[in-house]
Amino acid sequence: MKVVEPPSCSSASTIVFIGRNQRGQWVAQEQNGLYGGLFVNRAQAVKYALFENGHHPETIVELSRELELDMNSSSSAVPSQVTATRRVA
Repeated sequence: MKVVEPPSCSSASTIVFIGRNQRGQWVAQEQNGLYGGLFVNRAQAVKYALFENGHHPETIVELSRELELDMNSSSSAVPSQVTATRRVA
């Protein structure tokens, strides 16, 4: 029997941002920095985000600007000045 870790997020209302960092790696991060990770491709970042947010694609936002993984819980993952975004569907 395979043990699967439950999602970190219990609420579907949290937003998960995905995008590339300055090194070209894909980043997925919850808006408040509760969870996140680095990925080799977009598909894996989206798969992770969907697992963590309870399979709610409407709460995943792909950024066109660089996104650096920041696991410091005292700051928001993405500044309030996000202008160019695309929802993942």
